[in-house]
Amino acid sequence: MDWNQIFQNTVRAAVGVDTIYFAIAALGLNIQFGYTGLVNFGQAAFMACGSYGLGMTAQYFGIGLWWGIPLGIIFVIILALIVGIPTLRLRADYLAIVTIATAEIVRLFVRSVKFNKIFGGTEGISNFSRDYRELNPFEPGTTYGLAPFTFSGYTLITVLVGWTLVAIFAFFVWQLMRSPWGRVIKGIREDEDAVRSLGKNVYAYKMQSLIIGGIVGMFAGMVLSLDRGSVQPDNYSRDVTFYVLTALVLGGLAKVSGSIVGSMLFWVLFVFSDNFLRELTRNGPLRIGDFTVIQSTQVGAVNYMLVGIGLMMLMTYRPQGLFGNRKEMALDGR
Repeated sequence: MDWNQIFQNTVRAAVGVDTIYFAIAALGLNIQFGYTGLVNFGQAAFMACGSYGLGMTAQYFGIGLWWGIPLGIIFVIILALIVGIPTLRLRADYLAIVTIATAEIVRLFVRSVKFNKIFGGTEGISNFSRDYRELNPFEPGTTYGLAPFTFSGYTLITVLVGWTLVAIFAFFVWQLMRSPWGRVIKGIREDEDAVRSLGKNVYAYKMQSLIIGGIVGMFAGMVLSLDRGSVQPDNYSRDVTFYVLTALVLGGLAKVSGSIVGSMLFWVLFVFSDNFLRELTRNGPLRIGDFTVIQSTQVGAVNYMLVGIGLMMLMTYRPQGLFGNRKEMALDGR
C-alpha cells in the first residue's frame, strides 16, 4: 500500500481544477437553490454555455478567445429565459423535473449530427485555447511546486486563475446576499406569498436569481474547458449537476464557505477512496478466503457506491451540511 502516493493525490485533488470548477458551479447553484429555493437540476447546461461560448469564438467566428465571456453570458441569458419564463411559476419537484430535462436537451442538442458544423457534435470543439496558453508564464512541460502541491506549467496557471475566480465570486455572492436584493430572495425562499404581499415581483426576482446563478456557473464551464483544452458535450451531463449539488449540500446550503469547502471535501473523499481501492487491488483481487471482495475492474463502480452511501448518511445525520443551518433546508414544497 503506497500511502504516500494516496496522500499526495488526495491533497492535490483538494486544490485541483476539479475542485475549482465544482466550487464555482456550487456558488452559482447556491444563489439559485440555497438562497432563493429554486430546485435547479440543470446547472450543467449553464456550464456548457460558458464552454461553448469560448470554443465558438475562436473556432468559428475568428475572434479573440476572451470574446467568449460576453458570448457565454448571452447564451446563459437566452437559456435562462427559455427555461424560466414557462417554469418559474412551478414549485419544488416540478421545477426540478423541468430543469433536469432542459439540461439533457441542451447536451443532446449540441452533440447532434445536424449541428455538427457549429458545435462539433460528439467530438466537441478543440484547439481554441491558444490565446490562453500564450499568456502562460510557466513552461508547459515543467513541474512546479512542492510535493504534494505539484502541477505542470499549464495546469498551474489554470489553478491560479481558477482560485482567483473562486475568491472573486465568493466575495460577490457574500456581498450580494447582504444587500437588499439578497434579503428579498431569501424571503422568497422562506415564504414567497409574504414577499408578494409586500409588493415585490417574485417572478422577476426568481428570474434574476436564475440568470445570476447561471452566469456564475458559466465560468465553471470555462475553467473546465480551458483545463481540458476542448469542449466535450458529455462533460456536461446531468451527473455533473448532481455531483455539484452533493458538494453544496456537504458544505452547507446558503453558506458561501459551504460551496467551497464542500467541493474540496467531495474531491478529497472521492480521490482518497478511488486511490485506496486501486492500491488494494493493485496486485490482484481482494479476497477473504475464497470470496472475492473487489476486483480492479470494479473500483470505479464501488467508489460511486461509497459516495452514495456517504451522501445518504449525510442527509440522515446532518442534512444541513457542515456549515449550514438546518432551518434553511426546509423547502416545504415550494
